[in-house]
This record gives sequence, structure tokens and C-alpha cells, in this order.
Amino acid sequence: MKIAIVGTGNVGAAIARGLAGKGHDVSLGARDPKTSAVTRLAVETGATLATPWAAAQAGDIVLLALPWAAAAAAIADLGPLAGKVVIDCMNPLGMVDGVLGLLVGHSSSGAELVQSLLPEARVVKTLNQVGAEIMADTSRLPHRPAQFMAGDDGAAKAMVANLLRDLGFDPMDAGGLTKARLLEPLAMVWINQALLRGKGRDWVFAAVTASQR
Repeated sequence: MKIAIVGTGNVGAAIARGLAGKGHDVSLGARDPKTSAVTRLAVETGATLATPWAAAQAGDIVLLALPWAAAAAAIADLGPLAGKVVIDCMNPLGMVDGVLGLLVGHSSSGAELVQSLLPEARVVKTLNQVGAEIMADTSRLPHRPAQFMAGDDGAAKAMVANLLRDLGFDPMDAGGLTKARLLEPLAMVWINQALLRGKGRDWVFAAVTASQR
């Protein structure tokens, strides 16, 4: 598949590393594709470099790995992305009453806001429930990690499920895009454990089924 990763920070870079050598045509959409860090990432992963707009236009799947505060403006510059599968791996984080929290919740979600900005695209929420360190390499884990996804288009979710398997995850369908209202708070559970409860960042959720007797 042709995969465009828009955003080359920790998350975008980790996904590019996780997809390296998996047979995909990966392009990195960066505001300045000529910076040394982005160039090194492209050499390391075998990805091509492009502007965000050019990468998104060429991709079958467009993966948004952007800071939430910059997302709306960055998405507007990509064009309508009509018919394309768009993976939203962002979390709508900001300061709420002096602490880090979700800026939207019960009546909407970040993914639904992304869909409203790209009404002709097929948005799937996933890859928001795990740290970048795990996205880059799942091979060290004793269990195959779970990754929930939510979206309204079954064919789009099937494509995304294959991508998640290539990254080493067990894809789990959470339902329609409104179920992103469940997945984004799940990210807060991960953040709470990783950053506030001392567990660190090198872990992920797994769904372990009891052995049949």
C-alpha cells in the first residue's frame, strides 16, 4: 500500500520505523522535508520525502500524526482527501483545569472532529492507545499487543487492520467512529500509568484469552 505519514515527530517517526521493510511505499509528509532529522529518518526507513500535501495526495492511506493544537490548520492544507482512508492517531489533549486532559469527550471526539474537517474521507481512529516506543517495535513483547480501531467504513477498517498487523498489533474493531469517544479516554489511562504512576512508556494493552480446556 501507499502510506502517507503526515507529521514526523515521535509518533510519525515510530510508525515509519515500524513499517520499514514491510513492503509498503511510505512517504513522509513534513513541513520542511530537507531538515537533517527528517532526511535521516527517510534514509533509515526507506521512505520518500514530500510536503504534507504531496504525500497525502499520493497515499492510499493517510496517517495523521500531528500535535492536536496544529491539526486543524494542517488538515486544511491537505485538501479534501476524497475517498482516501485517513488514520487519526491523535489525541485531543490540552490543559483542563491545570492538568493534561481531553478537550472533547462525551458528545464528540477528536476523530469525529477530524471527520467533520474531511467529510469525503474515510476516517479510522487507531494507534492512539500506545506510546511511540512500542509502535516502532512490538517484537520484544511477550504477547501480541491489542490495538482498537473505530470507523464507519468497513472496507477502510479492513485496510487499517492489515496495516496494524504489519506493525505487530492485534486489531480489534470497536465499532463506528463515535466509539472514538471510548478510545481517546483509553489513551488517558495509558498516559496516567506511563507518566504519573511510574510504569514508564515501554508497555501496551493486550487482550489475553483464556486457554480452552
